[in-house]
Amino acid sequence: MKKLVLFLAAASMAASVSAQTVAESKTFDNIYVGINGGVATKTTGHKWLSDLDPNFGVRVGRYFTPVFGLALEGNAYFSNKPWNTTGTAVRATNVSLLGTVNLSNWFGGYKGEPRAFEVSALYGFGWGHVFTSNKEFENRTENNRNRMTSKAALDFAFNFGSQKQWQVYVEPSINFAFLGNSHSKEYDLQGKLVDVNEGYGYKTAAQSGQPAYNINNSFVQLNAGIVYKFKNSNGTHNFTIVTPRDQAEIDALNAQINELRNRKPEVITKEIVKEVPAVKEFTVSDLVFVTFAQGKSALTNDAKAALDNIKEGSHVQVIGTASPEGSKELNDRLSQARADVVADYLKTRGVTVDEATGKGVQGTTSNRLAVVYVK
Repeated sequence: MKKLVLFLAAASMAASVSAQTVAESKTFDNIYVGINGGVATKTTGHKWLSDLDPNFGVRVGRYFTPVFGLALEGNAYFSNKPWNTTGTAVRATNVSLLGTVNLSNWFGGYKGEPRAFEVSALYGFGWGHVFTSNKEFENRTENNRNRMTSKAALDFAFNFGSQKQWQVYVEPSINFAFLGNSHSKEYDLQGKLVDVNEGYGYKTAAQSGQPAYNINNSFVQLNAGIVYKFKNSNGTHNFTIVTPRDQAEIDALNAQINELRNRKPEVITKEIVKEVPAVKEFTVSDLVFVTFAQGKSALTNDAKAALDNIKEGSHVQVIGTASPEGSKELNDRLSQARADVVADYLKTRGVTVDEATGKGVQGTTSNRLAVVYVK
């Protein structure tokens, strides 16, 4: 019990740390779906790697933090090997609710996107059902075709795709089926008639008052699967890091924005745009400022709200800038990416983008901006 309490305390601390470093998730963010398949066989009492039972499954889950999540999984088992036949094409099904722990993110921290290779642990409980066309088996009062199950597994996963939205994994696991009554004769999850007292040597759930793990009533399984992570409300397929900002940085940014608003439009034009086609004289109301997190080019909800005020059919010029941190090459690319993401968003709203240019670092303060000139 003491170890369990310590584990839960450590898990709670990890969840708290994760919640402080990643952007807030909406209700339907970080949801994934996948399929898997593989083979299973009895843990004991068989020749190793023989009489393999193929299975196929579906998994739907959600990550609540980069470390912790829940998954609902259902698997169907097709072969009667290495157990006695039940006379059905699908021998058994098992549905489980699994807690998932990303060990790579727990111990290594989350870096803003999934690693190429990750290791996760899974554990949970489920419900197994054995099918049969054998009337004698079906009508026996002491049979136990429905069983509470438990699964413990490790996932060795590889993330890939332009935004790491795909994942393939290999999963070894051990699965237990708990006995459900106190009869001396009953069937295990695979349909084999067994003597509880002689075959297992432990009390059943009804006798002891709680489920009992026993390796003789378990099977090992090796599956491989593929997962697709749906797009989140912020446009990504994974958690994003929130960049902490101190008050001094916020004050400096606000001061710079206020200074830009108070200066004459032609001065701003000379410093940032250099040359602007003389369509009309600019006023402060013609400028829309979009701010970005350090090192990022993703639009925030506030940024989108500001851009939504630009009327459909307007002509605009977009200038992206970066703060002094980092190399010139990195800042040039980042400022262009910021200009492009603003331009792409405006185009979807029917706004004509005449030019979208990244100007790198402008000035000596943290001007992580994209300035939109509405013509």
